[in-house]
Amino acid sequence: METVLNNAAEILILIFLVITFLQSGIDKITDWKGNLSWLKGHFKDTPMKGIVPLMLGTVLIVEVVAGILCLIGIYQLGTSGESTMALYGAILSCIALLMLLFGQRMAKDYAGAMTIAVYFVPAIFLVFLLQP
Repeated sequence: METVLNNAAEILILIFLVITFLQSGIDKITDWKGNLSWLKGHFKDTPMKGIVPLMLGTVLIVEVVAGILCLIGIYQLGTSGESTMALYGAILSCIALLMLLFGQRMAKDYAGAMTIAVYFVPAIFLVFLLQP
């Protein structure tokens, strides 16, 4: 229990990222066609319009791996205080968010891009907390 208490902030942010990215990944898997259709419309006027399925697949993989790494990180931090997997998960979460931000900016969806910052702040703070 002491290990959990000593890493409470890190664990709580990891839980936030697990919820964020695993839910997003599951949504992309269960509603691939709906997500793809929406994104094709979203990127129709961008140079990325021809690679939407590739982008969606890439983001899906990065999000799911980030969520899994964060989940493993929660276990490791809670049991042994080890933070390597948590740090990898936090870094990959930041990369996923930067990918999403880039897409929103390319689509000129500035309000959507702004919402990515809400997720980026705790993710980058977690990277800061976990750095050796």
